[in-house]
Amino acid sequence: MAGLSFSNVSKLFAGTPALDDISADIAKGEFVALLGPSGCGKTTLLRLTAGFEVPDRGSITLNGQQLAGPGQFVPPEARNIGIVFQSYALWPHMTVAGNVAYPLEVRRLPAPERKRRVAEALAVTGLTAFADRAPAQLSGGQRQRVALARCLVADPRAVLLDEPLANLDLSLRAAMQEAFSAFHRRTGATMLYVTHDQTEALALADRVAVMQGGRIRQFATPEALYDRPQDCFVAGFVGDGAVVAVTAAGSPQGGRLMVEALGQRIMAQTATAQPTHVCIRPEQLRIDPDGSLAARVSACTYQGGRFRLVLETEGETLIAHAPHRARPGDALRLSLGSPWAFRDPATTALLPELHHA
Repeated sequence: MAGLSFSNVSKLFAGTPALDDISADIAKGEFVALLGPSGCGKTTLLRLTAGFEVPDRGSITLNGQQLAGPGQFVPPEARNIGIVFQSYALWPHMTVAGNVAYPLEVRRLPAPERKRRVAEALAVTGLTAFADRAPAQLSGGQRQRVALARCLVADPRAVLLDEPLANLDLSLRAAMQEAFSAFHRRTGATMLYVTHDQTEALALADRVAVMQGGRIRQFATPEALYDRPQDCFVAGFVGDGAVVAVTAAGSPQGGRLMVEALGQRIMAQTATAQPTHVCIRPEQLRIDPDGSLAARVSACTYQGGRFRLVLETEGETLIAHAPHRARPGDALRLSLGSPWAFRDPATTALLPELHHA
């Protein structure tokens, strides 16, 4: 049974769709990331879930209870949903323990119960030693953990996180990613995490909903998004690599199909008999003196233990990894593995369907 469900949810602002017919089911205890560029609708979906906005159409349910829908709207304070904001939103005049205890004070829980639950929340987030400090005495990562503890202490039915790592530096982001993962493992909470950073989404989430223009383009596991994107947007937005137009050059056999691309025939993995594009990831390219594909280096970047090469070939730009530095202008030859070929809906919208996958 789904913990959090969206059914045909739409939202307009000044007549412009921010969300357009969103339907998705999130299992109870699942960690889901909403990933996409600015303006894609991910924060609007989070605000609808929290109750800060009302959908114009469709319904939202949590653990079987309808939160919003035709003739029904549960206010934010009655939803028991925890929210962790990008800005922390901590009370500066309260201690860490005071900030964490505040939601319980509002509910007028007895003092012994408040003390017990605050101690548990601080322990889970690794903040026990900081209970008596003020927020100003903490690092950015510690403040974010206070916000997480304050969310946890109320025993929420779901946890919403709105780009919580955006204000942190790179090293703190890595540490907080581990903290969020540990938090999810220990609590089993249903979590909805908004981000425009694909590294965060792929590292943290059980599944990722890639959004564009108010729609979910693909909702799948991180490995499925990376290995088997469904359209050109997802293939280009998730992961590194290139999206190249192809035509079929045979019939699929066992999930593989010969295609024509980059001036040659390539054996690709596929789920369709008529692909329009192929997604070529860096690990599918190998620098090989006997390779069939000629390329020229246009850029080289060191990435710690390897170099990222930007290569030009047959009018296309490819990305490859190499153990040694190459200089712009160097000529290389490449061998290509079995990339993923797919049929892009936008490309084929005006074309007749010749075959069915």
